[in-house]
Amino acid sequence: MSSKRDELIAKYAADIKEKFGETPDMDLLTKVTIGLGPAIYNLDASKVSGADDKELETVKNNYLVKKLGLADGPQLMDAVKTVVDNYGSSVKSKYRAVVYYMLCKHFDKASAYN
Repeated sequence: MSSKRDELIAKYAADIKEKFGETPDMDLLTKVTIGLGPAIYNLDASKVSGADDKELETVKNNYLVKKLGLADGPQLMDAVKTVVDNYGSSVKSKYRAVVYYMLCKHFDKASAYN
């Protein structure tokens, strides 16, 4: 089981390097990935559609507000949209773990995983 997860984490890390031009913090990326639980193995649940406003709203509410404990406000959706835009509009399905990781870094909330 963990080797499949390790393969996915390697894919996510490659995406972070390629799409965002930064070297991922593998420890945090691993924690974010584990935090998503079995969703990472589900083709649909493992991805975020950047064009789906309802889905972006879910990312904001379930991840930024509930998991990271951020106060709701327009800055949250701005951050979600920035990450989605930076991921690239050519990438239709963005890895949820990568989106969450980038948001976690943006808000400097790695402490949510301690």
